Amino acid sequence: MPNAALHRTSPLVFLLLLFCTSAKTQPGHLGLFDQQDAIGNPTQKGSVVYHTNDQTYLLTGAGKNMWFDHDQFHFAWKKIKGDFIIKATIRFIGKGSDEHRKIGIIARDQLTPDARHINACVHGNTLTSMQYREVAGDSTREIPVSSFHPTEIELERSGNVFTFSAASAGENYKSVRKEVILNEEVYAGIYICSHAENILEQAVFSNVRIIIPPSRDFRVYRDYLGSHLEVMDIATGHRRILHSAPNSLQAPNWTPDNQYLIYNEDGLLRRYELATGKISVLNTGFARDNNNDHALSFDGKRMAISNHTGPEHTSVIYTLPVSGSDKPEQITSEKDGHSYLHGWSPDGSKLLFTGQRGKEWNIWSVDIATKKQIRLTEDPLLDDGPEYTPDGKYIYFNSVRTGTMKLWRMKPDGSEQEQVTFDAYNDWFPHISPDGKWIVYLSFPKEIDPSSHPFYQKVYLRLMPAGGGVPRTIAYVYGGQGTINVPSWSPDSKKIAFVSNTKL
Repeated sequence: MPNAALHRTSPLVFLLLLFCTSAKTQPGHLGLFDQQDAIGNPTQKGSVVYHTNDQTYLLTGAGKNMWFDHDQFHFAWKKIKGDFIIKATIRFIGKGSDEHRKIGIIARDQLTPDARHINACVHGNTLTSMQYREVAGDSTREIPVSSFHPTEIELERSGNVFTFSAASAGENYKSVRKEVILNEEVYAGIYICSHAENILEQAVFSNVRIIIPPSRDFRVYRDYLGSHLEVMDIATGHRRILHSAPNSLQAPNWTPDNQYLIYNEDGLLRRYELATGKISVLNTGFARDNNNDHALSFDGKRMAISNHTGPEHTSVIYTLPVSGSDKPEQITSEKDGHSYLHGWSPDGSKLLFTGQRGKEWNIWSVDIATKKQIRLTEDPLLDDGPEYTPDGKYIYFNSVRTGTMKLWRMKPDGSEQEQVTFDAYNDWFPHISPDGKWIVYLSFPKEIDPSSHPFYQKVYLRLMPAGGGVPRTIAYVYGGQGTINVPSWSPDSKKIAFVSNTKL
């Protein structure tokens, strides 16, 4: 069947396709999407296969073009009403038969080939552009994003304003915007077009997320979006959702024995068993109003928590065995002021916390045995997120003392404080890998209040060498507060756990 054949592939790609074919799938199941359709009646039949084991989509499709007044392509879609964000990691399979084969994310009024639409489009060559048709049956127009070939794409709708953001792996987004009038409810999803009538092309979409942001009347700390508990492979950037809930999940720890993720939910700590997916409540006794600041000792035997206590709802630090306890041991007092736990010393004798003493927030350490507290920073502006390196030689933290929240480090006695990150983003929560080689942290947009780390933002997870250097973006996340507040590296330093958000 020469006309229906896939474009010739290399032996390596053939093995990849064989693997994809043999991977676990659910017939008729399209993951996040409701249906698939061949728009414009291409002569060759396309398909969408969702692989449940790695949560990827294999798209196969033909189609003459997606241009002028008529489109032909294969489409996995979901009806979405109102604002949304759809993001994905993308790659073509094989060299392709035409440099203008296309993949991307699209929103359309109708499934007719001449419908109004807006399209985050990546070509087989380096052309990356926002394509749109403002009137049904009219010609298509475009706004170039850049001349690079991205691996990460995102299409966002906010009212009638659409934003296409694209990046190569490791880089930050470049974006273009366009106001286009579409129906309030659209057909939105992922697609492929071969730009050759008798040729089927293929592409893989991974890390696909459909995000429904807060509504206009949403009030943070009264209302909450749903949550995905995720893990990501640092080397490949591949993400997998382990558990989803319609309420707020926050701040997963990865236990050193590689058995559990421990996270916060509605004031309780829960354990997600990695081998089985079973979820249980960790016994914290009377401490049932825990915030998202909790950490495991380096040996994995004990846990420290921050629980809101007393009539003033003061954050107080307690410790307990990692297996749980009816009677956690109190370490700080509500009379001291707020104490938000962040980390242990490698020898297990001290805890690091952010303490409010008077009107200032600084980094403090406390000796567990004696309860003696020592202030390590003395800046009048906010210092937060302290964490020891595994060798105990440094404490990393974030500080707003320069006017932007940036990462800093100091010696364990508070001396030799030095800035570590320097760009325009607001950086929070440095977490050092167990092997001591890497730091992962969260970067908030430039526009936010640098002293805040709010919920429900488009944020970057970034990675840099522990000794300093140029950071690279490893994940494009909708989250913020609760995403990665606590140490969340896997014991082998190859993965991290975090939380992303959407209305579920």
